[in-house]
Amino acid sequence: MQNVLIVGAGQGGTAILKLFEQTDMINVQAVADINQLAPGIELAANKSINTYESYIDALNEPIDIIVETTGKEEVFNDLKNYKTRRSVLIPGTVAHVIYNLLNEKESLLDQLKKETDSRDLLLNSIHDGMIVIDLDHNITYVNEAAENILNLNRDEMVGHLVTEIISDSHLPNVMKTRKKELNQPLNLSNGKRIITTRIPLVTEQGELLGAFAVFKDITEVVELAEEITDLKNIQNMLEAIIQSSEEAISVVDEYGRGLLINPAYTKITGLKESEIIGKPATADISEGESMHMQVLETRRPVRGARMKVGPLKRDVLVNAAPILVDGVLKGSVAIIHDLSEIESLTSELKKARQIIRNLEAKYTFDDIIAQSTEMKLTLEQAKVGAKTPVTVLLRGESGTGKELIAHAIHNESDRKHYKFIRVNCASMEEEALEKALFGDETGPPEKQKGLFEEANNGSLFLDEIGDLSVDLQARVLHVLENQEIIRVGGRKPIPVNVRVIAATNVNLERAMMEKEFREDLFYRLNRLPIMIAPLRERTDDIEPLTQHLITKLNEDYGRNVKGVNVKALGILKEYDFPGNVRELENILGRAIISMEQNESYIKDKHLPSLRKHSFKDLDLFNEPVSTEVIPLQDALDEFEKQLILETLEKNNYIKSKTAKQLNISLRNLYYKMEKHNLGKDVQS
Repeated sequence: MQNVLIVGAGQGGTAILKLFEQTDMINVQAVADINQLAPGIELAANKSINTYESYIDALNEPIDIIVETTGKEEVFNDLKNYKTRRSVLIPGTVAHVIYNLLNEKESLLDQLKKETDSRDLLLNSIHDGMIVIDLDHNITYVNEAAENILNLNRDEMVGHLVTEIISDSHLPNVMKTRKKELNQPLNLSNGKRIITTRIPLVTEQGELLGAFAVFKDITEVVELAEEITDLKNIQNMLEAIIQSSEEAISVVDEYGRGLLINPAYTKITGLKESEIIGKPATADISEGESMHMQVLETRRPVRGARMKVGPLKRDVLVNAAPILVDGVLKGSVAIIHDLSEIESLTSELKKARQIIRNLEAKYTFDDIIAQSTEMKLTLEQAKVGAKTPVTVLLRGESGTGKELIAHAIHNESDRKHYKFIRVNCASMEEEALEKALFGDETGPPEKQKGLFEEANNGSLFLDEIGDLSVDLQARVLHVLENQEIIRVGGRKPIPVNVRVIAATNVNLERAMMEKEFREDLFYRLNRLPIMIAPLRERTDDIEPLTQHLITKLNEDYGRNVKGVNVKALGILKEYDFPGNVRELENILGRAIISMEQNESYIKDKHLPSLRKHSFKDLDLFNEPVSTEVIPLQDALDEFEKQLILETLEKNNYIKSKTAKQLNISLRNLYYKMEKHNLGKDVQS
C-alpha cells in the first residue's frame, strides 16, 4: 500500500482525497494546506487523517507519493527540494489532468451504471426473454422473462453452454455465419414454442464478441442492439480524452507490445505510430531500460525514471504503472515528461522568483522571535501601526531587526497584496538616490519610474533615513504631505499612494540640533515611533534566538547541531552584543564551523573569543588583565571594530561623517562594518 501526501485541500485536492479513499491500494497519510478551513482539511480530519498547515512538516510522515494539487510552481519546487528520495512527486499539472480525467471517468462510470441499470430494468420489465452468449458459447446473461420461459433460474444457466440449456439453439451457428436469423420458430424441451431472433455481436471494426437471442419482435431487438453500441461510444470517448491530453502517454499490452500513443508522445519523442504500435516496448529508448518491461515483470509502478528517447535522444522523466483488470495484468501505461522543458521552466521560475523577492515582504510577525517583554511590546506597537495608514519610524541600533519588522508591518497591513520596496538611503550618492526614489525624466521611457511610483498602493521602506541629505529630506517631506512626486528633470506632478516605513539608528534629535535633519520631516515621521531595544537589554530573547539561528545555520552548513550547553548559553547572555542579533548569528556560525561532525551541542570551547565591550575599555598598551594569548591579527581586528563603533556613536551613526572622520571611503566603511558584523545596508 502506498502512503500518499496531498498538498492542497481545495476543490482538486478534495476530489483526489475522495477518490483515494475508495481504493485499498492507496493510504492517504496526510493532507496539507495553508488554509486550515479548506474543505479537504475538514474532510481529512473527519476521516482521522493527519492534517498540516505546512507541507514541509507533513514530509516528516512516511510518504511514498506526493500529489501537489495547488498548481503553484513554487510549491512544486519546495516539495521537490524537501522530499525524500523514496517519495514520488506528482506535479500540479499532472494532478490537474488526473483530476479532470477522474471527474470525466466518474461521470462516465455513473452514466454507464445508470444506463446499465436502465437496461437491466428494461430487460427485466419486458415479457420477452433474452439470452446472450460469448465466443465460447457460454451463456453470459439472461433476463427474468427468459427464466420464466425456460423454467430455470439464472444461476442454472449463466456460465453453461447454451446447447446444454437449449439443445436446438442456433446461436453457435449465428456466430459462425455472422448472419441474423429473424423470427425463427423453436420448440423447447419443456414443451414451450417460441419465436426467436438471433443476432451475432460484432463491433464496427468487425470483431466478433458473441451472440444473443431475443424472444420478441424485431423492433425491440434493434433498440437493444443500439444500447449495446453505446458502450463502444464510451470507449471512443475515453480514447479521445487520451488523444487530446497534453501529457505524453504510451500504452503496451501484457507482452510489452505497443498498443497506443498520443500526439503529445510523438511531439516529445519524434516517433510515429507506425514505429511504436505492435513493436517491442524498447523501440523508443535511446539510452536506459524500458520502464514498461520493468512494470510488467514486477507488477509495480515506477516513478521518476530518467532516460533518453527517440532519435533526438530527448532527456525525459517517466512514470509507469501496471494495468490490472480484476487482478489480471493487461499491460502498462506510462506518462513521459520532457526534462528540457521542465528545466527551462525551472530556470524561468528562478528568475521570476528573484525579481519577486526584490518586490515583496518576506517576513511576518510570526517570523520574529519575541520572548522578552521589551520585544513583545515593540511587536504590539508594530501591529497597531500595521492597521493604520500613518508613517512608521523604526528606531534602534544596527542589527536589532528593524527591516524584519518593516516587512511584518507591510504583510499585516491592507497593502500586503502590493509591492514592498526597500531602499538604503546611505548606500548611494545623493544624485543617484534622488533619481532612484523619484524617477528620471531624462532617461529612457522604460527606466523613468522611481521607487515611489513602483511602490504605488504598496509600501516603501526607507532604511537609514537619517543619512539622507537635507535636500532629499525636503523632497521626501513633499511626498508625505502631498502624496505626489516630480521626477528629476520633469515638471508634471505624479500622484502616488505609498505607505512609508522609515528606519534609522541615528540620534535624530541630536541631528536636528546640528541642523543635519529637518524638524518638519522628523515630526512627520515620528507620528508612530517604534523603539527596538538592543539585544543586551532583552536577554530573554537570546536563548530562543540562539535556537532559531542554529536551525537556520544547520540548513546553510548541512549540519545537525541541536543547541548550546548551559555554560555556553551563560556566556552569551553575559555578552553585550554591540552587533546585536547579526553578531549573535556570526558567533554561532563560527562556533558551528569549529565543531567536530559528531558533536551535537555548542560548548564554551567552541565560542570565539568575546572581547571587551567598548573601545574605551580596551587596554592594548598596558599589562593585560587576562593571561590569554591573543593573536596579533585578532587584536587588530578587535581594535578596528571598536574604533568604528565608537566613531559611529560619536557621529550619531551617520556613516558618511564616520567615513570622512576615519579617512576611508563610504564603500570601505560598509565593507568593514560587514566584516565585523556592525550592520550592512541590507539589514537594519
